[in-house]
Amino acid sequence: MVSGQPNRAHKTMRVVILPTEVEASNFAGQFITDYINNNKNPVVGLATGGSVLLTYEELINHFKNGKLSFKNTITFNLDEYIGLAPNHIQSYRNYMNQKLFDHIDIDSNNVFIPECFDENFDSASSNYEANIAKHGGIGLQLLGVGSNGHIGFNEPTSSLQSRTRVKTLTKNTLSKNARFFKPHENQPSLALTMGIGTIMEAKNILLIGLGKHKSKAVADVVEGPLSAFCPGSALQNHLNTTIVLDKLAASDLKLYDYYIQTEKMKTKYNC
Repeated sequence: MVSGQPNRAHKTMRVVILPTEVEASNFAGQFITDYINNNKNPVVGLATGGSVLLTYEELINHFKNGKLSFKNTITFNLDEYIGLAPNHIQSYRNYMNQKLFDHIDIDSNNVFIPECFDENFDSASSNYEANIAKHGGIGLQLLGVGSNGHIGFNEPTSSLQSRTRVKTLTKNTLSKNARFFKPHENQPSLALTMGIGTIMEAKNILLIGLGKHKSKAVADVVEGPLSAFCPGSALQNHLNTTIVLDKLAASDLKLYDYYIQTEKMKTKYNC
């Protein structure tokens, strides 16, 4: 397997296809580990959702095995629901605590999540942007992709230049996330999210896609037209993006065989 080299400018989108979701997630975990270990004060953007769960498990394993420390790492999460308390079981702060932060040595003062409790959305948005800038920008941004092509909570038709702001969630997103909420529980329809322009300023981007249900969105992101209707397609314009997929998520790619061959050449020639 070719290890991640997050500081090397690919000058093109790199697509890594691996047989299983475990192998794809392990690749992502090693990619993030390499970035943290090779930077004195790493700043990492983090995501939530099902696609990154195995990656977080791999990071925890690296920490427990002494291969990785988060003591000097600063993290910025992509998004958070509006209207949920931080300790709500479905808040993304709670998700991050349960799935990653409670199991590693990260300083809680170095963890940032785009929360807003007083409906002063503009202030919360601008403050989050300023905080990212204060820390020198995001060095590596981890992403999943929604079945409608969204990254973060940037729903279809989001401006490709957008900044951190409040977004109304689509019926598609609400339907996909409804399973996490109890019957008759109030499901938030708004979220505070990094914008596409914010995400694109990350020095390195790593997107992970797993499963057949993500294959169309992955194909639209990687090979479709650059369009606000598929927000993730903006990554085609980023010079240092790595897309890591299992075979099922990659199954709709027209150039599937080409991406496999390209990675073989990277292994052979270390390029």
